[in-house]
Amino acid sequence: MKLRKMKRCAALLLALVTALTPLASCAKKAAPEESAPSEPRVFTDSAGREVNLPANITRIAPSGALAQMFLLAIAPDMLVSIASEYSDEYAKYIPDAVAGLPVIGQFYGSDNLNLETIASINPDVVIDVGEPKGTIVEDMDGIEQATAIPAVHVTAALRSAPQAFRTLGELLGREEKGEALAAFCERALAQTDAVMARVGDGKVSALYCLGDAGLNVLARTSFHSEVLDYLTDNVAVVDEPSSKGSGNETDLEQISVWDPEIIIFAPDSVYDDVAGDPTWSKLRAVSDGKFYRTPSGPYNWMGSPPSINRYLGMLWLSSVLYPEYAEFELYDEVKEYYSLFYGFELSREEFDTLTK
Repeated sequence: MKLRKMKRCAALLLALVTALTPLASCAKKAAPEESAPSEPRVFTDSAGREVNLPANITRIAPSGALAQMFLLAIAPDMLVSIASEYSDEYAKYIPDAVAGLPVIGQFYGSDNLNLETIASINPDVVIDVGEPKGTIVEDMDGIEQATAIPAVHVTAALRSAPQAFRTLGELLGREEKGEALAAFCERALAQTDAVMARVGDGKVSALYCLGDAGLNVLARTSFHSEVLDYLTDNVAVVDEPSSKGSGNETDLEQISVWDPEIIIFAPDSVYDDVAGDPTWSKLRAVSDGKFYRTPSGPYNWMGSPPSINRYLGMLWLSSVLYPEYAEFELYDEVKEYYSLFYGFELSREEFDTLTK
């Protein structure tokens, strides 16, 4: 009898365990949905630094204007600050949520990055994008030490911007958008390269004038003249090319000596006045009507800052200077850029206003 009772109890216990097993299994499966945050990860940035980052980044502070332009294109919803404000004229191109973010300045250039504000905003990461300075490792480490926020550098120059977008896509979990942005940049480069291959040694002589009086120039071989040097015979040859966006100061006498076939004026320079000015009108480019104003909105297409906006500058300038070789419709390319990089649908009328 005792043995029979024990067997009966064992059978009941086995049945009970069998019945409860699915519930235990479900409980184990449900646990991850209520689990702790994902483990952090290690990201090796373009400076070779290993940076500890959250598994999922959702809050970004740019280190300056160049980083802001890249991040505005790939992850505007993740920005928690901006380097500088947009004017009323250009704010229409920018999502409202971005235009209203705190302004924190920039690390390079004006060197007015507000580290205290960054710390108080508490982003997941500070991202720097651009050409690395010789002190890039110390600079990024310094931001981390001052804010207790991870900081990463992603190298990006004119021809390496596609890879920069792919790196940012991987970093931010935006691989598809990063690839779309990279593909546009690669196509713009290929289209410009195709034009210049046909131009060969037939580049037009040109000058880029900026400043209130138009008496500053982007000198040949300077960082800011990269697009101009590629597409034209930049006649502004000086002993010490300036590394600043304001260029090298000169005078009308020297500009008359250079006397280029083409003059390109910065957006806020003297373009509107030169045709009626007796001194400027003596120049070949002005008397022949071959002078142009650089389109701008929300950024100068030729630079200032010298970032991804220069892809627009390459397409625009190659179509203006060598229309017989530019086998693309400029409006279509610009419209796609504004849609991809700004989330703005550019009308034909708006395009005409930008490029007039």
